[in-house]
Amino acid sequence: MHDLLPTLPGALDDVIGSFPYFMPEFYLALLFILVLVTDLMFGRNSEKLCRIIACAGILLVIHKDYQQNELLLAVAQPNGHFFFSNMLLLNHAGTGFKLVIDVLALILLLYFAWDHKLNKHPKGLSDLYSIVVGAIFSLHLMVMAVNLLSVYLSIEMVSIASYLMVAYRGESVLSTESGLKYVLFGAASSAIMLYGISLLYAMGGSLNLYTGGLIIGLAQANSVAVTVGLVFVLAGIGFKLSFVPMHFWVPDVYEGASTPVTAWLSTLPKIAGFALLINFLRPFIYFQGWPGLDFRLYLAIISILTMIAGNFAAVMQRNVKRMLAYSSIGHTGFALMAIVVYNDTAFSALIYYLAVYGMANIGALALATYFANTTGAENNEGYKGLGLKLPAASVCFVIVLVSLTGLPVSAGFNGKLLVFSAVYNFYQLNHNPVLLALLITGAITTVVALFYYIKIPRNLFLKRTDNIVDTTKTSVNIIILSIIICFLVILLGLRPDFLINHI
Repeated sequence: MHDLLPTLPGALDDVIGSFPYFMPEFYLALLFILVLVTDLMFGRNSEKLCRIIACAGILLVIHKDYQQNELLLAVAQPNGHFFFSNMLLLNHAGTGFKLVIDVLALILLLYFAWDHKLNKHPKGLSDLYSIVVGAIFSLHLMVMAVNLLSVYLSIEMVSIASYLMVAYRGESVLSTESGLKYVLFGAASSAIMLYGISLLYAMGGSLNLYTGGLIIGLAQANSVAVTVGLVFVLAGIGFKLSFVPMHFWVPDVYEGASTPVTAWLSTLPKIAGFALLINFLRPFIYFQGWPGLDFRLYLAIISILTMIAGNFAAVMQRNVKRMLAYSSIGHTGFALMAIVVYNDTAFSALIYYLAVYGMANIGALALATYFANTTGAENNEGYKGLGLKLPAASVCFVIVLVSLTGLPVSAGFNGKLLVFSAVYNFYQLNHNPVLLALLITGAITTVVALFYYIKIPRNLFLKRTDNIVDTTKTSVNIIILSIIICFLVILLGLRPDFLINHI
């Protein structure tokens, strides 16, 4: 104990000096406590109040995210700033990822109460809002984690919140089953990742990816053992990103969870997972003469397999949520192309791509909620003839699906074009055939995506049905949200610089 006393002043100075770089997370922690206390004080009557507090708090956090960018510019640290004893790293790419996460989280906080099935929960949604705020805090930690301990803890915090969200509708057998599957698969992937971390620590002698000599130690250790450890850690990250072969849980969990929770799972953890993957790979990619696992080749193969598996499986789906689940796997594979390139241009393209994908995917799932609320339709066939009966929702659905496909005059087209350009420019430098295979696979699977996305517009406008639509159940809030998302999708398709200049 006495040996630690001389180190306490330095440790306290480090903590105090770290707080300016941790302000959004500090406000998120306070927001979590405030929402939780509000729920405890007012009980079931607190639902709307908790929602208002959560949304207002996230707006403040977004403002603090912008201030972090200004802080990095003020201290003139282009490679970012390490804080809390080198456990976390704040850089410009990280602030971009956090901005995208917080904006999409604000949309989702509004959306949760508009799903009729979720809103009928007997206990209300107050608990859910506190879980969501806690999960956003964990996602921020994922974006900044650069120590294997902080990596593991942040992923586990996000996972626990996700388990609770998936199984939130305890009265639904399907929701409970999905939650159980998610917990079992998550526990297995967590154990695998923890074992991989223990191997890396044993061979490298440190948990910090950037300091402490971890990479040097791993470079000198047995390459087979190091490769096993790295693959196990990547498996844990891959569970959050849902790339092949860690994708098997996605269809059942996405279908069984409430639709707003599916929107959450298919966007925010993926975005944070990509930020975490960038930080994890950086010391290995830039280590001169790294003798171990070729990350670019490994991830390129995973990207190709993920794009093929996700898009071709989606063609065979009838349930809209399952189709969008497999679609999200395909999008993960496409986004991995930017990780394979691994340079600043690719990271900028990746943030833009994930932002517009997240926005369009939330729009698609919100409209799936709208049709389920209004007509009870959950399969493609249930949408037959509804295009003229529900024109606003149907047109919005077509626009967001156009963006998800990546067709011109949509934000999705620009996102895919930016990623393709980054890969092609990198291919021009080294003419690696793996990069050419990536480009070809990305182009082919984009065409394949058109075949399953077009099923919904075809049923909406080209099929006929005698189904009666109960307009009294129409969710006006979802229509307003969808129109705003469609406007942004088209605006960013015409002027992508509006987003690129702010991330």
